[in-house]
Parts: sequence; C-alpha cells; structure tokens
Amino acid sequence: MKNTTLRDPDPLARLRDARGFVFDMDGTLVLGDRQNHGLRPLPGAVAITSWAAARGLPFVVFTNGTTRPPAHYARIMRDIGFGLPDEAMMTPASSAVRVLGRHGHQRIMVLGGPGLTEPLREAGLEVVPPEAGVRADAVLAGWFPEFTMPALEAACHAVWGGAELYTASQTPFFAVAGGRALGTSRAISAMIKSLTGCAVRVVGKPSLDALRSAADRLGASPAWLAVVGDDPALEVPMAHRGRSLAIAVGTGLGGAAAYDGLPAARRPHLQVRGVDELLAILTRQDSMR
Repeated sequence: MKNTTLRDPDPLARLRDARGFVFDMDGTLVLGDRQNHGLRPLPGAVAITSWAAARGLPFVVFTNGTTRPPAHYARIMRDIGFGLPDEAMMTPASSAVRVLGRHGHQRIMVLGGPGLTEPLREAGLEVVPPEAGVRADAVLAGWFPEFTMPALEAACHAVWGGAELYTASQTPFFAVAGGRALGTSRAISAMIKSLTGCAVRVVGKPSLDALRSAADRLGASPAWLAVVGDDPALEVPMAHRGRSLAIAVGTGLGGAAAYDGLPAARRPHLQVRGVDELLAILTRQDSMR
C-alpha cells in the first residue's frame, strides 16, 4: 500500500462493505487503440473481476465508448480473458434507454453508429437518421467520426422543432495505449448547442443518470457501490454525486498528481496505482474477516 493515498477517514471500511462495483473500462481494466481495437488487460484486471465473481459480488464494466453495442464489448472482453456476461457491460446507450424512456421520448435521431442504434432499437425506441426533414423527440450524440454538415443541419432542425439534445459524453478524451484520443460526443453536441442555444444532457459518465442505471443493474443503492476509474473528470465526480465510494487508479488519464489541489468533492476517497493494488487491498481484507 505504499502508493495508496487515503482521501477519507474510513474508505477501507466502505470498501469492505461495498455491495457492488462499477469499473471503468479504458485506462482502468484495459488499454487499446483509438477504435478500441487491440485491447489488452491491465495488471490485475482479469483477477479483480474474477475475485468479485467468485464472491458473488455484483459488478458492471461501464465505458463511455459507443463504438459498439454493450454485448459486443462484452464479447471482446471475454476474448481477452474476462469472465464477463453481456449484462455486466454498460455504455451510455444503456443509460440513454433509461433516461429517454422516463422522459417519454420515442423517436430518437442518433448521431452515431450501431453502438447507439442497436441498444435503443432493442429497447423498443424508434431510431431515425440525421437527414433533412426528419422529425424527432430527442437527438442523441455519440461516437460518430463520419459526422457531416448535412447531419449537423438535420440535428439542428430537429432541435428547433422541439427535440431535446442528449450526449453520450462531454469529456474531450479517452485513454488509449500511448496516451489519449479525442472523443466526438462533446464536439458534436457543442456545435448543435452553439447553433441552437439548447441545453445538453449527458447520459454517460459522470452523470447521475449513468450511476443510477448501473445501480439499477446491480440491485444496490449508489451509496453502497464502489466506483473505480482513471479519469478525474468522470468516475470520481460521478461517485460523489451518488455518494458512492470513489476509487481512482493511475493507469489511464489520471496520474498520481491528477487530483492535487482539487476540492474535496472532486478528489477520490481512495487512490491506488492500479486495480492490481486495489485487489491486494481486497484480498487482505478477505483474510482478516
């Protein structure tokens, strides 16, 4: 525990009593390239998910990526050694289904590919393309490197016609091998907001909607969950919003000094080198029960 930094009077007690885990994917459990190809597990990642499964402790892996549907991500994770059932994988599409349904939206204009459209269709929502003259109740932006000016114009007209704007993420980057890659959700939603003046609602991390969706999946209150991630702008603030235990790892975007000088509401309760060190803490707690 030499590199472990405690940010709360009793985070280890909360860790011991946690009733479920929300793990980030890129930078926490795996690293890959800009297209999420060539994923490889980070040290301790397969072992910590196996540890949780062996104890009947529920967990989900929540990525802000929308390049693929959740089930496709789960298959890729299984291919590299994770014992991950489809239902344990979540993306902003997972929380979007919950949010859009609760707001009564049925026709969704999607600025993205199958990673967004397939989960929405499976949930019974009508997905419409970003084309001229298409009406929608909501516009949802995600991973969309093929984004075009005609798509922008269609989305703006949908918003001017009354559609609400949602985005998978507002973070500008995600962790990849060798550094970071630019996301598209924030850029796309920023253009639409600039032109229309509309509000933007985030359905992925760090929104409370994302955490509540994960909590629903795990069957536990957010306050009883441990959220583990690498991005200072995502997992830690999300955990604080839901009163979850915030655990930061240094294997992705957030290095050892990433939280220095931040207010308490933005600092992790527990900071570790990686999930391998977190697993060492958990197994030590196991031996003391």
